[in-house]
Amino acid sequence: MKKIVFSFLALFMTFFSLTTYAQVVEDSTQILINNIEKSLDYQTGSIELETGNATLTVPEGFGYLNKEQANYVLSDLWGNPKDETILGLLVPSNKGVLADNSWVFVISFEEMGYVEDEDADDIDYDELLEQLKKETKDSNTERKSLGYETIDFVGWASKPYYDKNKKILHWAKEVKFGENLENTLNYNLRVLGRKGVFMLNAVASMKQLPEVKANIDNVIGSVEFKEGHKYADFIPDVDNVAAWTIGGLVAGKVLAKTGFFVVLLKFWKIIAVAIGGGATTLWKFLKGRKKEY
Repeated sequence: MKKIVFSFLALFMTFFSLTTYAQVVEDSTQILINNIEKSLDYQTGSIELETGNATLTVPEGFGYLNKEQANYVLSDLWGNPKDETILGLLVPSNKGVLADNSWVFVISFEEMGYVEDEDADDIDYDELLEQLKKETKDSNTERKSLGYETIDFVGWASKPYYDKNKKILHWAKEVKFGENLENTLNYNLRVLGRKGVFMLNAVASMKQLPEVKANIDNVIGSVEFKEGHKYADFIPDVDNVAAWTIGGLVAGKVLAKTGFFVVLLKFWKIIAVAIGGGATTLWKFLKGRKKEY
């Protein structure tokens, strides 16, 4: 009888210890997440973009993270390849960057020249989709060699559309990363200017497509070229014409680099750090970063 009692007590203590440990891990993880969020400096209002050719008016309901913080979020927290062309992020104010339902707009600029749009009505986007699927599949060998997950371009989440009046192109891609159960949404906006294109890419999960779409109009109007840099300011025989047309933009020069951003790994990476006993190290790292911003 005593053996049974002792066995029961041992089992109870083991269960209690595991439950307590799990709670400690959960609490530690949340503390880490809270401190990461607090370390980020979200800006609002009018932002002078470092390209010097445009201003960003941060839309209502969003906060802006500068270049350094944007790369920290995308690479260090979310596990994407480094990309020094990124200018910043637009982050929904009610989500932050480490909630399990967070998403962002990634902002960058490509000085590719004046993009002619005469082909906009002639593009076969179904044919282009098949081409992109093949190119994405072919890029997986290099991605695996660099230690990143493979990509499957599932299809259009929103078929390409070009607004001739506003000179803005947008489309959305549904992407599967590795063995992830939930697919990723990359919603692409291209704002055409005299000497290049601003790229605003929403990185979210597919279930957030309605939420992202609901914010597209506000985000489209957030980036405005300055006088002398607008699409209408193009001077023939003086300005460079881009090698890329509207169809080329959808095909994506960026695909040669990384092509897509992933959002789904970020939360589990932080949990893994906490479970692995790295909480103290990460805490020191975060305190150090806090002083840098």
